[in-house]
Amino acid sequence: MGLISGLYERKLKNDIKDQKIPEHIVLVLSESDLLADEGYGKIRSFASWCKEYGVKIVTIYISIIDVKPEMSKKICLKLSSELSETLSDITRNINVITRLDREITIHDTEGMRIDISLGYSGKYELTRAVKEIMKKVETNDLEPDDINEEVIESHLLFKSEPDLVIRAGGKRLTDFLIWQAVYSELYFTDMNWLDFRKIDFLRAIRDFQRRQRRFGK
Repeated sequence: MGLISGLYERKLKNDIKDQKIPEHIVLVLSESDLLADEGYGKIRSFASWCKEYGVKIVTIYISIIDVKPEMSKKICLKLSSELSETLSDITRNINVITRLDREITIHDTEGMRIDISLGYSGKYELTRAVKEIMKKVETNDLEPDDINEEVIESHLLFKSEPDLVIRAGGKRLTDFLIWQAVYSELYFTDMNWLDFRKIDFLRAIRDFQRRQRRFGK
């Protein structure tokens, strides 16, 4: 690390010190961000930065290209195995979710939690929730007039609302957590994911701290 870069990183650390750190951070990536050899290592670095600054939940969304179900399954199995292995020494509380999952399996409750979503888009999650609610209406387990925000939220797979959503290397989000992230702070950077540094992470935290969160008010 160069002298100027080191001094700037130190300044950023001082800027965010003793201020609120987001408890839940979402990182939005595309499958192509992992194709290079450095892709997994960068995710590991990001997770370690979050742990260093006391983030409690990290959710990593990786969009999967639209391929045949058999190929998609192979891609998810490969990413699931390799990502879990990459992050295992940072925390044991790692949970990988694909479209085949109907609930998040919590393997460990100790330490920072990392949820990795492989292609489990917000549209898919919301569609699945609506179908489950309609089944309960059909079986008279739920009255139509009783359907409200709380009922919908109870049928979503991801329960936690993120404080900060980071999108590296792009200016548009995917549809991940379209319900849960409605009041989240969004941070975009033109920096390509493979070039994303700790300085960029600290900038995102500082930007979050400088905003006055209104939660839709």
